[in-house]
Amino acid sequence: MKKLLSIILSLALILSLSACASDTSAPEQPKTEGPKTEAPKTEQHAESGSKGVLPAIAKENIKVAVIHIGNPADGSGYTYAHDQGIVGMQKALNLSDSQIIRKNNVNDTDPTATETAILEAIEEGANIVFGTSWGYMDTMEALAEEYPEVIFSHGSGYKSNGSNFNNYFGRIYQARYLSGIAAGLKTEKNLIGYVAAMGQENSEVTGGINAFAMGVYSVNPDAKVYVKVTNSWYSPEEETNAAKALLAEGCDVIAQHCDTPNPQLEAEKAGAFGIGYNSDMSKDAPKATITSAVWNWAAYYTWAVENAINGTWTGENYFGGMKDGLIAISPLNESIAAEGTKEAIAKAEKEIMDGSFNVFDGAIETNDGKTVGEEGKTLDDGTITGGINWYFKTVTVK
Repeated sequence: MKKLLSIILSLALILSLSACASDTSAPEQPKTEGPKTEAPKTEQHAESGSKGVLPAIAKENIKVAVIHIGNPADGSGYTYAHDQGIVGMQKALNLSDSQIIRKNNVNDTDPTATETAILEAIEEGANIVFGTSWGYMDTMEALAEEYPEVIFSHGSGYKSNGSNFNNYFGRIYQARYLSGIAAGLKTEKNLIGYVAAMGQENSEVTGGINAFAMGVYSVNPDAKVYVKVTNSWYSPEEETNAAKALLAEGCDVIAQHCDTPNPQLEAEKAGAFGIGYNSDMSKDAPKATITSAVWNWAAYYTWAVENAINGTWTGENYFGGMKDGLIAISPLNESIAAEGTKEAIAKAEKEIMDGSFNVFDGAIETNDGKTVGEEGKTLDDGTITGGINWYFKTVTVK
C-alpha cells in the first residue's frame, strides 16, 4: 500500500507541475554559481548535466526542511552555521517563512527520532529535506527510496543514489591549513591542543586534523598537536572536558572539530588562545579566538534549492571549497595574532586559490613512520573524504 500511495502521489505531482509549466509569469530566479569543483568520485556519483532527473518545483510550491542535531538558538557552532546558510538561501531566493521547516535537536544516533522528524517534515509539505549530521545518512537513504518525489540531501557522509538522494560537503581542510598557520605562529610552548569529535577511523575529522597540523608545521616545525577525542559530534560537556585536559597537558592554543564554542571558552578562561570552527567564535571568546575555520552553507543551499525550482537537480554530489565561497576563515583577530600571521595566511591562501598548492601534496610523513602520497601528486578527493585514516607526523592522540 505504501509503494502504491507513493506512485499515486508521484503521478499527481507530475500532473500538477505540468499545469504550472505553462505559466511564464514567475519572476526570474537570482543567479547563483554551482560547484566549480568535482565531487568525490564514488560509485554513487552522478555526472552533472543541464537536464534534471526530477521535475521542476514551482517556486511558490517549494518547501524546504532542515534537520538539525542541535538548536540554531545556541547562536554559535555547527547547527548555527547550517541554519545561517538556510537563512541566506531563503533571502537569496526570496522564500517566505512558511516555506522553511526546521526540526531541531534531532539525535543523529537515534534512527527512530531521525525518521520521525523527516516524516513530519514531509507531512508538512517538504519536497526537499536537508539532513545536516553524519548519523542521518542511513535513514535518509531508506526514506529516499520510499519517497522518490522528495529530494533528500545529506551533509557529510558518502552515500547517494544519483537521483533524489545526494551528499554535500566541502574542502574545509583548506581553511584548517590556514588556521594552522595562525596557531603555529602563536604558540609559545609548541604544544597545540585539538578537540576532535571522532577518532582516526573518521576521514572527515582526521583529514581536518592533518591539514591543521600541516599548516602549523609549515611555519613552526617544532610544534606538536595533541588530540583529544570526544566520540560525539555534539557533546558540550565532553568538549569542555577535552579542552580542560589539553590545557592541563600544557597546550597554549586550542583548536577544535566539535559543535560548540566550549573549547574556546575554556581557552579564554585559562588565558590561552584558540582556533574556532563552524562559525566565527571570536564573539564567544574575544580574548582567545585568533580565527575560525568557517562554513558559508548558503553557497550550497541556494544552489541546491534553485536547481530544484529550475528543474536542473541532477542528484550529483557537491564538494565545494574556497573558490565556491563555501569555505573560509573568519577575520583575523589581529590584536592577539602573532606578528606576520596575516601575511603568512594571505600567501598560502593565494596559492590555494590559484591551484598551485592543494594542502595534501607530495609525500606526507605520518606519525607511525610511514608516508602517504607521492612527490609531484596530490591526494584525490575520494581519498581525502574517505581514506585519511592516519595522522600527520606531529600529531599525538592523548
